[in-house]
Amino acid sequence: MVTLNDYLYSGSTIFRILNNYIRDLRKDAKVNHNEIDLVHSNFLIHIQEMLEHNDFLTAQSQKIREFYRYMAKEYPFLAFTFRGRIKSLIRAEEKFNGYIVEYIYDYYDKYGSYPSVAQLKDRLSCFRDFIAYRIVISLPKCYTDSEEDRKKRELEYLYQIANILPEFLEERGFTAEPAEGIMESTSPLLKDEVRPYFRDYISHNGVNEYQSLHITFYDNSSRSYVEVQLRTKEMDDVAEIGSANHRLYEKAQEKDRSRREAIPEGECRYFDDAYERGMKLLNLQMKDLDVNMFAATDNSHVNDGCGLYRGRLILPYEHLSRFQTDSEE
Repeated sequence: MVTLNDYLYSGSTIFRILNNYIRDLRKDAKVNHNEIDLVHSNFLIHIQEMLEHNDFLTAQSQKIREFYRYMAKEYPFLAFTFRGRIKSLIRAEEKFNGYIVEYIYDYYDKYGSYPSVAQLKDRLSCFRDFIAYRIVISLPKCYTDSEEDRKKRELEYLYQIANILPEFLEERGFTAEPAEGIMESTSPLLKDEVRPYFRDYISHNGVNEYQSLHITFYDNSSRSYVEVQLRTKEMDDVAEIGSANHRLYEKAQEKDRSRREAIPEGECRYFDDAYERGMKLLNLQMKDLDVNMFAATDNSHVNDGCGLYRGRLILPYEHLSRFQTDSEE
C-alpha cells in the first residue's frame, strides 16, 4: 500500500512529493481496481493546485482584505487579525483518511455491513475548507471597567461582524453556503437571516471548550469553497494552545483505537488502508522528516515554510487598536 509517509524522507520539495505520491497512488489504484484511491489521487491533485498559490488566490485575498478595511473603519477601537491559509498537505491527508474511517465505522455500527463505493465517494465529496480565513478580534482592557463587561462587549462585536459578513462578501462575488442545520446558532445576537449559514460552536460549546463561528462561501470567480472562522482572542487561544487543542488530539487517538478494534481487519480494504495511513501520520516524528523548506526539533517546535504541516499562509493582516483620546496618546 502506498502512503504519504513513504515520500517524506528524501529532501524533496513538497511538489515533487505530491507528484510522486499521486503518480504511485494512481498506478497502484489501477492495478488493484481501487476506486477510492483514484478519488484520493484526485483529491491530492486539488491540494497541489491550491499550494501552487495561483493568481486567483491573490484576487480572493484582496476581496477578504476589503472586509479588513471595513472593520478598521467601523471598529477602530478593536484589535483584530486576519489570517488566510491553504490547508497543509499532512492535515488534508489526515482529514481525507479520517473521513473514510469515520464513515465506514458509523455505517458498520448502524447497519452491521459496509457502505458501497458510491456511498463512500459521496461522503468524500464534501471538503469545503481547503482555503480558510480566520478573523480574531480583541477589545483591549483599557476600554472597559471590568473583565466581565469586556467579554460581554467582545461577544456582541463578534456577532455584529458575523451579521454583516455574508452580505458584504456576496456583493463581491461570494455565495454563502447553507450549514444545513449543523450547529445552528441559538444566540439572540445572530440575525435570523444569516442564522442558516453559520455553524455556531459558541452557543453549542462542548466539553472540549472549543468556540468559534464558522461559515462557508463559494467563490464564484475561482470556483472554490472558502471557510471563514470568527473568534475572540480568548477563543483562539483555547483552540490553538489551550484545552480544546490538547483534548481533541487525545480524543482522536482514543476514537481511532476503538474503531480499529470494532472493524474486523481484512473485511474492508478501504477502512484498513485509511486507518493505516491515518495512524502512520499520527505517529510521525517531525524532527526526522527531510522535506525541503521544512524543519522541526520535535512535534511541537516546527518551522514550516512549504505548507507541509502548518498550512500555507496567504493573507496576514492585523489591526492593532490604539487609544482614541488625545490624553491617552
